[in-house]
Amino acid sequence: MEIHKFHYNWKLAEANFTKDKGKVFSCFACGGGSTMGYKLAGFDVIGCNEIDPKVNQVYVTNHAPRFNFLGDIRELRERERELPPELYNLDILDGSPPCSTFSLSGNREKDWGKEKVFREGQTAQVLDTLFFDFIALAKALQPKVVIAENVKGLLMGNAIDYVRRIYKDFEDAGYYCQHFLLDASKMGVPQMRNRVFFVCIRHDLGVNFLKVSDLFNVEPHISMDFNEPGICYGEFADYMGKPYGKRMKEMFDNRTHGDIDMSNAYRKLTGKRGFFNQCYLYEDEICNTLTAHADSTIPFNKPVYLSKSEVCNASTFPQDYDFCGFSPHYICGMSVPPVMMAQVATRVYEQWLSKLK
Repeated sequence: MEIHKFHYNWKLAEANFTKDKGKVFSCFACGGGSTMGYKLAGFDVIGCNEIDPKVNQVYVTNHAPRFNFLGDIRELRERERELPPELYNLDILDGSPPCSTFSLSGNREKDWGKEKVFREGQTAQVLDTLFFDFIALAKALQPKVVIAENVKGLLMGNAIDYVRRIYKDFEDAGYYCQHFLLDASKMGVPQMRNRVFFVCIRHDLGVNFLKVSDLFNVEPHISMDFNEPGICYGEFADYMGKPYGKRMKEMFDNRTHGDIDMSNAYRKLTGKRGFFNQCYLYEDEICNTLTAHADSTIPFNKPVYLSKSEVCNASTFPQDYDFCGFSPHYICGMSVPPVMMAQVATRVYEQWLSKLK
């Protein structure tokens, strides 16, 4: 009996995408993590929007979308009258607005309201307003369902005011809105990755599923409870990654079993504090949240970085994915794990969309 709905180790060349569950358009598409999730769930992803030309090339190379809009999402909104009719007949509008200003590992409040320029050189943007630009596009296109993904930090501290506005803007756009904090490791992803999903359905459709959610709220019912068994690193470890340089190797040689990161070894060698971000990964543990940096999660057993295959497995990216010269860590670290999105999309289809046909 299968204990996981989707397998983490797969190849694009061998995938059978049925494309019979509905049509999706993906915003802030990055390298295509969410797109692959929808495809695994049986959806037809007809196009994307991405501002970064280099990352967009990764998407185009692997997915060959029918509609590819390279540029700022606000420009897409301004071109409303020029958009193809297919975009006005979507089952799902998907989006993962850039979220570094809300990340617990970033500057958070210090960066709110400020323009940010990424290393790839695309146009500077105020990141904390992009979510609302995305909602404005949803209001114009009126898809049946809107799904937006973001970081856990959006629900914490002062950022909660943004969540209140997100709810208000979705309401004004004509949607019932709910959010779910999900753990990818319970969804068949070999990685501990917590993400917030806003799952919204149009008012005229959501009335079919209304249920009292608590004493004061009535919402379109949908279950997002997942409890699949975790997948530990040892199941797919191959230790075929790039070997350490001299400095990292010296700290590796001074590690002690049970160390969480390289900080203890660094203190032994230098008497200083540091290297707290280089976290060890043991074979009997689930992989930590992968970031865009290759040294953020490192195997305890051997002095090597995670290999391409290991990164793809931990992120549920296909083994034959063409990263077009980018580091797999970079693309996967910025992307929604495909299997995580496939699980969410499947629930939306089974509990909502399939009952509307």
